[in-house]
Amino acid sequence: MPSIFSYQSAEVDWCENNFVRSPVIAEYYNTISNVSFFILSPVLLYLNRQYCQQRALPLYFISGLLLCVGIFSMYFHMTLSYVGQLLDELSILWTLAVAYSFWYPKVYFPKCIKTRKHFFWLCGVTTVISTLMSFIKPAFNAYALNCIAFHLLYLTRRELKKCDDKRVHRMAAVMVMWWVLAISSWISDRWLCGLWQAINFPYFHSFWHVLIAMSLLYCCPLVIYFDVSYEMPSFKPKLSYWPSDSWPVVVPYVVLEEPHKQC
Repeated sequence: MPSIFSYQSAEVDWCENNFVRSPVIAEYYNTISNVSFFILSPVLLYLNRQYCQQRALPLYFISGLLLCVGIFSMYFHMTLSYVGQLLDELSILWTLAVAYSFWYPKVYFPKCIKTRKHFFWLCGVTTVISTLMSFIKPAFNAYALNCIAFHLLYLTRRELKKCDDKRVHRMAAVMVMWWVLAISSWISDRWLCGLWQAINFPYFHSFWHVLIAMSLLYCCPLVIYFDVSYEMPSFKPKLSYWPSDSWPVVVPYVVLEEPHKQC
């Protein structure tokens, strides 16, 4: 039995040829493309610093977990080890769980859940059970995690129906565009590997890393915008763009207008 830490002991091997660019890095481009997560976290924290000043814990926690996703994904693609595969998938699971715990709107809580604290417990128990089940068939985990995106899209659609701000709708559309490109790259690498290897271009999983990071760059400010509306009603959230509204390529972030004066 090979060690669970051994190179190529994972259940999954992506389309990129192994050990072509380096004798110690199994999938070179799939490994280095995770740098996008190292850029994503500090950018989210810096641009949304007004939000952090008022409600620091959620974004600091999520940003830290996104860094862990990048680190564990890099380790997995470098070694293709069983442990690396589990760390990669479970870091995504726990990041999603923490995001739901902090940011899931109370109006969508199940009827049996009355407080945010109770919802934390529900998310925690569900995540622990899901973590234990992940050891049964790790190769299935990635498909299950990607399916959660459909619930997020459903929630986004419901929130957009309540929102008249055209900037918010435009940002949601761009987020979905990046996600569609990302998931298309992931599926292409998984299901059409023979084709990409035949034309010597088996790099679509590395595109997935960059494109999903771009999608999160739009998704997180969108979630923050709605979170401010629900959890900080004395503030009015407003979308702004870095470096400027006039630039063709921009990064969105949330600005908090001054609290309304109480009569």
